[in-house]
Amino acid sequence: MQPSTTQKFIIVAEDNKLIARVLSNKLIQQGYEVQLAANGEEALQAVAARKPDLLLVDLIMPIKDGFATLRELRANPATKDVKVIITSDLQQADDIQKVQQYGVLGFFDKANLQQIIEQIPQFIA
Repeated sequence: MQPSTTQKFIIVAEDNKLIARVLSNKLIQQGYEVQLAANGEEALQAVAARKPDLLLVDLIMPIKDGFATLRELRANPATKDVKVIITSDLQQADDIQKVQQYGVLGFFDKANLQQIIEQIPQFIA
């Protein structure tokens, strides 16, 4: 499914370079503009520089993990409304509950990249 003719901007916060590259390439093939961030700090800087249509966040990253990134994102009036989905290997119920308090739109196992790609249009339509 192709996104609308207006190109949507997605920031992918992922420290695994292979996963980041594959996800980025798949998103670009779907017509999205993509910026990569290797950790939560880079993601917050990228969001401050240009508000994305969607932010994909891994929970386990160096420098600033996904939990801290979400806390800071939601605490800042300029970024509190950014749409976020979580892409993580963590699948414990308590991790999912922790991030739901920050109003994330979805929680996906990053092992299933195709499912993530297929679901994105519903989050940024």
